[in-house]
Amino acid sequence: MDKLTVFTGTANTKLAEGICKSLKVSLGKSIVTHFCDGETRVKIEENVRGKDVFVVQSTCSPANENLMELLIMVDALKRSSARRITAVLPYFGYARQDRKDQPRVPITAKLVANLLTRAGADRVITTDLHADQIQGFFDIPVDHLYAVRVFTEYFKKKNMEDIAIVSPDVGGIKMARAYAKRFGASLAIVDKRRINDVEAEVMHIMGDVKGKNVILVDDIIATAGSLTEAALALKKNGAKDIYAAITHPVLCGPAIERLERSEIKELVVTDTIPLGESESCEKITQLSVSSLLGEAIRRIHSEESISALFE
Repeated sequence: MDKLTVFTGTANTKLAEGICKSLKVSLGKSIVTHFCDGETRVKIEENVRGKDVFVVQSTCSPANENLMELLIMVDALKRSSARRITAVLPYFGYARQDRKDQPRVPITAKLVANLLTRAGADRVITTDLHADQIQGFFDIPVDHLYAVRVFTEYFKKKNMEDIAIVSPDVGGIKMARAYAKRFGASLAIVDKRRINDVEAEVMHIMGDVKGKNVILVDDIIATAGSLTEAALALKKNGAKDIYAAITHPVLCGPAIERLERSEIKELVVTDTIPLGESESCEKITQLSVSSLLGEAIRRIHSEESISALFE
């Protein structure tokens, strides 16, 4: 393990420290500051020649700044003769634009993949991508981990009965099915029509939720419009307690206000993104993926299979 080094940007230092704790290694020394005109300045403060380096950085808000910080750190490590550089993106930003669904729009997920590769990253580790096909945008290995195990362990401790796993839209069926399989629960889907990027209108519920404890599952919660509308529709259809298990707590705009007055009893998220001011919301519980990411890093460094972590 003396050849393993973990560095972090400023996006999520607490998670990086948790990863290092699970690996029983010290966090690599680096300086990330800014020039007076706002440009990012990075300096690696220890020898990385010939080492297996992992850079932990979520490209969450401020997305542009955190992305540039990651690219500059990777470039600095490449020019310092690191043997292999793995970009660890607990949250992969710009993933929602993964196809041309309208004329004259970009595919930002592919753009970010290209930037990471050209900067010098040899491998990528990420958690719950917005769309699985984003892995194909990379010309380097991508290890796509899933937080389902973290959520399953938490909810099983509650000893809940009559559970129904619900996807808030048709696109999340695959994720919801994975949860339903682990809980041995029934599966339901909220059929919705999106009005714009902030609002969504719920149409109807496909599946039986009457008298059941519901767990809504999704990869991202941003403005919480879709989630709270889905929870209201589920309640009207006879659901009992409504929980939500969402991997990435983007939580922007009116999200907290909507959660506070929603039918959701508890929103369970992970620490792929720091909660910041949202931490004060009593409905939110945050779980850590540091052990999951730490185990993936350990296995990659030791040239062991990590297929078990994909299940």
